[in-house]
Amino acid sequence: MSATALVAPDDPRVSSARDSSYRSVGFDSPPARYEIIGPPGAPVVAVLGGISASRHVASSASDSSPGWWEDVVGPDRAIDTRQFRVICIDYATNQSRTDPVTTTDQAEALAAALDHAGVRRVQAVVGASYGGMVALAFGVKFPAHAKRLIVISAAHESDPIATALRHLQRRVVALGTAAGRERDGLAIARGIAMTSYLTARHFEERIAGCDRSDSRLVEDRIGNYLKTRGEQFAEQWTPERYNALSLSLDLHQIRPEDVTVPTTVIAISGDRLVPIAQSRELARRLGGPSQLIELDSSLGHDAFLGDSSRIAPFVNELLRLGVEVLS
Repeated sequence: MSATALVAPDDPRVSSARDSSYRSVGFDSPPARYEIIGPPGAPVVAVLGGISASRHVASSASDSSPGWWEDVVGPDRAIDTRQFRVICIDYATNQSRTDPVTTTDQAEALAAALDHAGVRRVQAVVGASYGGMVALAFGVKFPAHAKRLIVISAAHESDPIATALRHLQRRVVALGTAAGRERDGLAIARGIAMTSYLTARHFEERIAGCDRSDSRLVEDRIGNYLKTRGEQFAEQWTPERYNALSLSLDLHQIRPEDVTVPTTVIAISGDRLVPIAQSRELARRLGGPSQLIELDSSLGHDAFLGDSSRIAPFVNELLRLGVEVLS
């Protein structure tokens, strides 16, 4: 019922495109790869997450380890892998090229993966955070190859405050590298990022009921959380990869009017990185049929990961529009 496939975009099988509108990108390093799970012949859903997401979106017979969206993707879940075939890619970073990677590059990498898998059209591209940006870029570049876009916590361009924060995070990474403390630089930068992913209410809840004059207690409930999350991230990342994808977030820009694929925008009212006003503007300006769903969560930008029960039912309903799923 499920299978896993890995492919680099410069694989010769990809370059012999089945459709002239798909184009193999040929990133030099690292090679973009994909994983596909679910029953052959089922409608295909492309799923894309934040910059820390990988091709391993959910556990399967081929890889039983938990994926990054395990709560949403899998048998009898919102994106049901008994009813849909799910594809997810590793993001490329263009580290061997002088020009920065863009969300359009990632959209082209997804197109190459779909071409290699023999998929001419997906039921939907479901993208959250950076993945939502890539979904929008895919809608601009390959409108005939997606029936629907589901864009979660993402907009048509980076909010200036988000850009400012990421600029400082990259400076921290650079400082750590220069000082020979590369891992510390990445961990601190990620910790700073976590403060923007979550809401003030979330951090308020973390110290609720504690004596705020006890600095050690406050440090334990907030500081240690940020330190732990940062160190977990730094164990698996390099400064080069972090900087490439961080800059790609800042450079993202599409014209909403150019997106003619039916699109649903799911926005979180407390999102610090993608202000609700920006989501409303995106939905208003989209060039095709559009829908805006506004939700509230103390997890803010990270609601798609930690508060998926609010988002998943909408994704499930949207995927089933106009499709006959396997019984």
